[in-house]
Amino acid sequence: MTKAMTTDELLELEHAGWESLCDGTGDAFYGDIMSDDAVMVLADGMVMDRATVTSALGQSPPWARYRIDDVRTIAIGPDTAALVYTGTAYREDGDEPFVAAMSSVYHRTADGWRLVLYQQSARA
Repeated sequence: MTKAMTTDELLELEHAGWESLCDGTGDAFYGDIMSDDAVMVLADGMVMDRATVTSALGQSPPWARYRIDDVRTIAIGPDTAALVYTGTAYREDGDEPFVAAMSSVYHRTADGWRLVLYQQSARA
């Protein structure tokens, strides 16, 4: 697996996730892509398992738009890699954007890439 191929694949998945958060289908998307034991560590300190993530996303208002910048890929093993980037998300109401350093760790299985860990740290 080449780094460029991995970055392209993981960035495509990350964009698909953000698109689902914008169109209101994030609960289904993350329910499908997260491994059974995956967790999300949010900027407010919450640690959410897969069931909690899908439930919360099913009740969350959609994002209006997003941006992914400063992308880096870190190979963790032959079938595991982290995508690290700055994410900026905007709500429709025009409030200040949410800006955070974000990391998504993916593991490749026979069924494709699975999200095993997502972490965000808010930026001022």
